[in-house]
Order: sequence, then C-alpha cells, then structure tokens
Amino acid sequence: MTRKAMLQLAVFLMAITLLVGCNSDNAASPNAANQAEALVFAVTKDISDMNPHLYLGSMPAQGMVYESLVENTPDGIKPLLAESWDISDDGKVYTFHLRQGVTFHDGEPFNAEAVKKNIDAVQSNAGKHSWIKLSTMIVSCDVVGEHAVRLVLSEPYYPTLVELSMTRPYVFVSPKSFVGGHTKDGISGYNGTGPYKLAEHKTDQYAVFEANEHYWGGAPKIKKITAKVLPAGETTLLALQKGEVDLVFTDDRGADSIDIEAMEQLAASGNYQIVRSGPMNTKMIVANSSKTASPVHETAVREAIWHIIDRDTISKQIFHGTETPANTLFSANIPYADVKLKPRAYDLEAANKLLDEAGWVREKDGVRMKGGKPLAMKLYYDVNAASQKTQAELLQNTAKKIGIQLELVGEESSSIASRRATGDYDLLFNQTWGLAYDPQSTIAAFTSESSYYHTTSGISQADELHGKIGQVMVSADEAERQSLYADILTIVHNEAVFIPLTNGHITVVAPAGLQGISFKQTQYELPFERMYFQ
Repeated sequence: MTRKAMLQLAVFLMAITLLVGCNSDNAASPNAANQAEALVFAVTKDISDMNPHLYLGSMPAQGMVYESLVENTPDGIKPLLAESWDISDDGKVYTFHLRQGVTFHDGEPFNAEAVKKNIDAVQSNAGKHSWIKLSTMIVSCDVVGEHAVRLVLSEPYYPTLVELSMTRPYVFVSPKSFVGGHTKDGISGYNGTGPYKLAEHKTDQYAVFEANEHYWGGAPKIKKITAKVLPAGETTLLALQKGEVDLVFTDDRGADSIDIEAMEQLAASGNYQIVRSGPMNTKMIVANSSKTASPVHETAVREAIWHIIDRDTISKQIFHGTETPANTLFSANIPYADVKLKPRAYDLEAANKLLDEAGWVREKDGVRMKGGKPLAMKLYYDVNAASQKTQAELLQNTAKKIGIQLELVGEESSSIASRRATGDYDLLFNQTWGLAYDPQSTIAAFTSESSYYHTTSGISQADELHGKIGQVMVSADEAERQSLYADILTIVHNEAVFIPLTNGHITVVAPAGLQGISFKQTQYELPFERMYFQ
C-alpha cells in the first residue's frame, strides 16, 4: 500500500470513528441531533379546540399562540401588546396605547379595530365568562385611534389589568379567523400574535408549533416545538430515556407525567435537570360552616381538624417533596397575602383541648359525643386523584385518635363541584385558583353560591366578610386594599373554613443543556420562547 493510500485509509477510519461516537452520544442524550432547533414535550391530553375565547383547549398551547394586552409578572403588570395605558381618576376608564408593527400569524395587522372586535366577541358570549368578574363590568370597548382603545367599565375594578393578562379569554385572534363576525361558535384558524404558530395537529397524537419568525419580540431560538400525547407513567419515562421526548412538566390537572423516583433517576443520569417553580396554588380542605346540623358548623371542630393534619408527612411521603407544606390559605408570594396570621401546627394535644372545651366528650367506643350526637362527618375526595385518597386515609386515621369519626367518600370531580355549589357536604378537597388568579378570584368565590358561599356564610362574621370582599374589588386606593385583604384573610383563617394542606408547584424535567427555563405567573403554561439549548 502506498503512503498516500495509507493516509487516505487513516482519514477514512478516523471519520468512521467520529461518526460512531456522535451516534453514541445521540443515543445517550435527549433529542441531541435537533437540540438547536427543536423541542418535544409530553402532554397527557390533546390540545383540543385552540379557540382562546372558549375553554376546551390546552392552555400551554394557547399560551404559545395568543397574547394579551398586558403581562402578569412577579414584578407586577407589564406591557405586552399594549405599550402603555392610562386609568381615569374614577377608575372606570382604561385607555391602552397599542404596540405598532405587530401582525397576526396570517399577516393581518394588530390594531385598535382588532382589539375591539376581539373584546366585543368575548362580551357577546358573556354568560360563558361569568366566572371572571371583569366580563360583568365591561360597558364598551371603543376605538380612539389606529393604535389606541378605550375600555369603559360600569364601576371601578382594581383587578382589571390582572384579568386582562390571563391566558384566556381576553387574548387576540385574527379577525379573519372569526366565523360570522364572532368566535363563540368556533373560529376558522388559530392565528394569534404569539411567538409560535400551530403548524400541524393530529388529534390525540401530537401538535407541532413553528416559531413565528416575524414575532415582534424577536424570533424564538427553538424553531419547532412538538406537544406529544402520551399516557402518564412508564410510557412517558421510556420516551424520555429513548430521546423521543425532551421535556415534561406538571400538567394543568396537577399530576406529574412521571413520578418523583423516575425524575430523580433521569437527573442522576446527567442528561436531565429538574426545575421547580415557587408556590403556584394551595391544596386545601373546605369546611361547610353553614351546615348547622353537622359538627363542622363549629369553629372549634374546624380548628381541631386543622391541628391534626401532618403536612410534613404529606409533603415528604405522599408528594415526595414536589408539594410543600401550606399553613395559610395563600402562600406569601400571592399579592396581598403576606399577612401575619395565628399559626396552627400539627398538634394532637391542642386538638384534644379544643374539643374538650367545646363540650365534645369521648365515649367508650372512642368517638366523641355532644347532645346525643357523635362527632362524625363526611370527607369527599376526587376518586380519580390517588393523592387525595391517600391524604384522606391519613387524616381519617389521625382523626380517630382524638375521637373524630370521618367517613371517606370518593366521587367524580363534577359531583364534588356540585356538592360545593349546593352545600351538600361537611368537608371536601379543593384548591385555590392559583397565582395568576389570586387572591381576587378565590376570594370573590367566597360570596358565590356556585363556589364557596356555603363555606363562608355560616361564620359569625359572614356579613362583614362579604361586605369587605365587595369593597376590596372596587377600591382604587392601594393602602385600603391591603387593609381589606388583611381583614378578609384574618377572618377566614380564624374561622378555619379553608384548611390548607400543601402548596402546588410546577415541576419541569428537561435536558441538562436546555437554558432559559422559567415560569409565568400561572401553573398552566411555560414561556417556551425564552428557552434555548446551550
């Protein structure tokens, strides 16, 4: 063999070695071949109808495609499609100055006319949006310039900007996608102004989103994002291990696609990282103070239940640290919720003392009695939520030690929601609305017969509480709002009608090389446009 031939062979063998090495690395790291351009994340359900003026679609998907006038951030409300805004002295008129040069995915201009058409479309279906109080207060949306709109309210409402910032319904669809001038009966295309646009969708299999190269905020670095529908558990874990999926995060039902042991196994491989958000919501037990025939009507009984909940055990053994102990209705990162409240620790002795002083006498069978009636109640839990059943069983066993008899009843979530609305319950599992919606949404629900009216209406300060809730929603004075919220939270805390369990967090499992992982002020979506591969 000539020297030249030997040199050519050596170069060829080196190339083969490098190629094999690269292929080997790809097998060991998630989606390595496409990391600079693509990301695949697992979801447990299809994106469904992406019309953001209705409520069937996936919020993580809608958050990539559509945008609102303003953005809710840890530092407060910031500009998004509106660059600035003015609020009238009486708090009833908001004038928004819109960002110029923005287009919808179909090329249509985003302007004042588009804003008016979208807000009018939402308001024409007002009954669908009655859960959001702003929808009941909008009198009109008026065009006052090519890039300026005026929103007129019937009365001052301080959470206006917060509710305009939500993922739905006050986000913007290209008017060309309207059907018959409306959106309530469907839309012909999913064209927003967001950083990604829907490129392909195969029902119950996957949805592909491509980067909006003309995005006003700059084209995202990750050019393609695929939402792949997979059943939670081993199937998702195997997909991650094989590199078929890059990322999973806590879904909008609060269930991890893979369990904590699987997460830790992936992180130990060195190929993945685990990132958790701050507190997003509070899981709780709701007590029906208005049910006078039940022991739950008594404050002492509700306080005793609060004291017998071992939140540390629930956090560590049931949630493996993915949820943290909650001692108040809202965590301190919720606006207006950093209030000094009387602590109630896990303390069986304190629980026994409360019940003794309230006249509940322990009988030979161990169950306490008063006035010929046993200290017995029903606790309702979601039959499809394994963690609720486990917590209920733990609470049942602990309650027995202090003479409380708890009957556990598992039902569908729709049935539990119906009980909450009708007042047909003693105790039931529930959760706060979450960071983007609170405190105003959960607290407004204290007075709603479809939500927590029966929870709050039986306490001695019910009229005062409901009156303060009405005041805080229309107050234009920041100091007054802080004082009113402190009073509201103190009343419901002292009455122990909302018994906190744990704080929910978003948990992300992602490739070790993925940078820019952060969280919005919501447990339902991630800002994919901020992510990039190292």
